[in-house]
Amino acid sequence: MNDIHTLAGAYVLDAVDDIERAAFARHLADCPSCAGEVAELLETAARLADGTWSVPPPRLRTDVLAQVSRTRQVRPGGGSGRDRRTAGSRWRTLSVAAVAAVVLAAGAGAVTWTVAQQRVRDERVATAAARAETERIRTVLAQPDLAVQRRGLSGGGRLTVFSSPGQDSGVALLADAPPIPADRAYQLWLMDGETARPANVLPAGVNGDTVVLTGVRGRSAVAVTVEPAGGSAQPSTSPLAIVPLT
Repeated sequence: MNDIHTLAGAYVLDAVDDIERAAFARHLADCPSCAGEVAELLETAARLADGTWSVPPPRLRTDVLAQVSRTRQVRPGGGSGRDRRTAGSRWRTLSVAAVAAVVLAAGAGAVTWTVAQQRVRDERVATAAARAETERIRTVLAQPDLAVQRRGLSGGGRLTVFSSPGQDSGVALLADAPPIPADRAYQLWLMDGETARPANVLPAGVNGDTVVLTGVRGRSAVAVTVEPAGGSAQPSTSPLAIVPLT
């Protein structure tokens, strides 16, 4: 073995035989550099084992073992000068393969960690938005000029509208509406006579929710229709209910 220092990666990945393992273990006791490298690689492996780690690419193990099988195996301390040079080359090749394995595994873990972090950020944004929506609803319901109107929907259910002209805002509560397909959605409209302006669209397939309305001042009513998921620019079906604002 020309350079035992190159065994660090192979040692961490357990890609050494018993003799090599024992020799490198003894070497670690007297080599702070290798001990530090092994500690760092073990720490990386431990991080990859947590809940955010994903399985490395399926061919990773096969590729590493194939690389090892193509490298001539020579016992340390034996053979000709050429054999010893080949052995040294083997340690370097195996070390490169080991480091490549760690890098690839770390890359897979890093990608999963990034996705997990993005999900956390998305959840935080959604939570903040929900809190803001709740606060807006509370503000509307606390206004002294609050007006409440309710109408039943054709086919069942009801639409209740709380409006505050002073806040130019309102709250619409759709409850127990008839079930709709997942590619359809209930949409609310602010009516100005016969003219309908999009107000809010419920999530697709949902038949009940509470939403905030803006720009209610001067409007005559709130209507609800069934539209394609995502909503429409103008009503495409007849209103299931029209709730007057005054």
